[in-house]
Amino acid sequence: MTLEGDKRVLWQLSYGLYVVSSLKGGDEYNGQIANTIFQVSADPPRIVASINRENYTHEFITESGLFAASILDQETPFKFIGLYGFQCGRDVDKCAKSEYIIGKTGCPVVTENALSYIEAKVVNSIEVETHTLFIGEPQYAEILKDGTPMTYKYYHEVIKGKTPEKAATYLGKG
Repeated sequence: MTLEGDKRVLWQLSYGLYVVSSLKGGDEYNGQIANTIFQVSADPPRIVASINRENYTHEFITESGLFAASILDQETPFKFIGLYGFQCGRDVDKCAKSEYIIGKTGCPVVTENALSYIEAKVVNSIEVETHTLFIGEPQYAEILKDGTPMTYKYYHEVIKGKTPEKAATYLGKG
């Protein structure tokens, strides 16, 4: 069954814009833009990151069992979003081109343009079509500065950003 009508209604679901990062082999780092990070339980707390199985970051999370999610500031420049959202870590060392720290879990945590971050240990995963839902147990979180988190709506309407084909919210060409 396919969705009939205006698929843009899916963009009215509330999303943020995040950098999800992870490590591989202990010393190789990668990250990507993701808009599908959400909290699914409070006690104990759990968060979910939806990552396309073809993305390089997926390989890192699968191997390490760890990920970090940096919550981006609404003022994040498009060039930064392009680095993490439209370039592949197989070709570009994204972390070398941005500010990051090594978090308490050993994950790279992107701090540039970030308001805050959460580090998580994967406790379960669910395969859904093209994506894996990595269910994470938060290990550490920090607020870096005050500001307004970037929403996916702001990204589309104000920045005029596009959606990559491998994103969970890609609606097709046209």
